[in-house]
Amino acid sequence: MIKRILEGFCQLLRIAVGTLMAVLIVPVTMQVVARYTGIIPVYLWTEELATFIFIWIVMLGSMIAVWEGTHFDVRVIPDAWSPLGKLIQNGVVLLLITVFAILFGWYGIGYAKFGSIQQSVMMQVNLLVTYITVPIAGFGWAAFALYRFYELVQTYRTRNEVPS
Repeated sequence: MIKRILEGFCQLLRIAVGTLMAVLIVPVTMQVVARYTGIIPVYLWTEELATFIFIWIVMLGSMIAVWEGTHFDVRVIPDAWSPLGKLIQNGVVLLLITVFAILFGWYGIGYAKFGSIQQSVMMQVNLLVTYITVPIAGFGWAAFALYRFYELVQTYRTRNEVPS
């Protein structure tokens, strides 16, 4: 049940990232056309909009990467061979991701509050629009990493049961 909910949420994230990538084409194309052809005037808001969209793409994409197990995991020691060694090695990584994700989420709330009292220069948009990505990503990473840790423990337990 929880896995289906998290997988559904991740699918929504994938759709959002794809949509944002498509939307990002518009301001970037406008910037390129304006700078190199002179066909249209240089609109400064396009740079700001592209930055906002890019921030959302990065943060949502990082949540997808945590769910898929392709982010935040750098191996500095060889992979363990024993099931217990794999549990410890991967479990430590997932627990560290969770700790840092919770810190990101918790302190990101204050960061988002700080952003809520600011306006962007060109578009005059409240900067909460981008600052809110930090706590959202942090809590998303934590939820995904905790579930992956749960799966890791369940896999270890089922593979090491003693047949009766």
